[in-house]
Amino acid sequence: MAISAATVVPAGTRRGTTEIRKGDGKAALGFLTPGALGFLAFTLFPVVASLVMSFFDWPVLGSPSFAGFGNYVELFTTDDTFRTAILNTLLFVVLYVPINVVVSMSLAVWISPRVAGRRFYRVLFFIPAVTPMVGNAVVFSLLMTPNGLIDSTMKSLFGVGAPNFLGSSSWAMPAVVLLSVWQGFGYNLLVFSAALDAVPQHLVEAAEIDGAGTVRRFFSVVLPLLSPSIFFATVLTLISSFQVFTQSYVLTGGGPGNSTTTLVMYLYQSGFQFFRLGFASAIAWVLFVFIMVVTAIQFLGQKKWVHYDQ
Repeated sequence: MAISAATVVPAGTRRGTTEIRKGDGKAALGFLTPGALGFLAFTLFPVVASLVMSFFDWPVLGSPSFAGFGNYVELFTTDDTFRTAILNTLLFVVLYVPINVVVSMSLAVWISPRVAGRRFYRVLFFIPAVTPMVGNAVVFSLLMTPNGLIDSTMKSLFGVGAPNFLGSSSWAMPAVVLLSVWQGFGYNLLVFSAALDAVPQHLVEAAEIDGAGTVRRFFSVVLPLLSPSIFFATVLTLISSFQVFTQSYVLTGGGPGNSTTTLVMYLYQSGFQFFRLGFASAIAWVLFVFIMVVTAIQFLGQKKWVHYDQ
């Protein structure tokens, strides 16, 4: 008599499932424990500690004293530098995010599968994203400083010097944005390039047969299919742009004046220059709530423009 498949399945298990052997739970716990301890020690505990510190007047030396919501009240009522830092951060986000996405998308479309050497271009454009930000900022400061490469080149070619990028309150923030775009567009370029490779070509060919031109095919067929990748890249870019620090710290030092002082830079100055750890923690939590709200709005709004291929 033939033996059916059901007879060889161990009792107490379902067909198509993996039997959990005795001792697997202990093994899994052993593998998870180091990571869990690292998360508790270096992520969860500092987050909770910073929240507690934000309600105290907490100097580096001396005993902390309970301040309640005093740090938050000071931020939103009497601190002009905090308001300037918010405006500077918002200005950076408004300039940086669209430029980053547009540049990344444009170059990803350019190095389409029909372009020879696309792997070389991918590596070339991604190199700035993996180089140290401090080194890039130092190089840009040498390029943009008066009598630097850009200024000297413009004087020799046109007889007119370049603007004082790092010493002018009007040009300092664009200089920070330029450095940030050059540093960060490579990551989004790889995301968009991979998404372009996954676009079904039969849909593009069908649109071409229907008479759609190159521009119409891109905006009506390709771009909607890229919307999940655009949403992903936009969310990550927006979150990172709110945390901008190194660019303005190395390139301009927050100046001239406070024209490039961002929220994270003001947090750093409050905590490690003025030694007001509680006040700096309050800034950190304001920034956290702000990023969380903006990200939540993005996730709620994605239903109207992000098209997932079911």
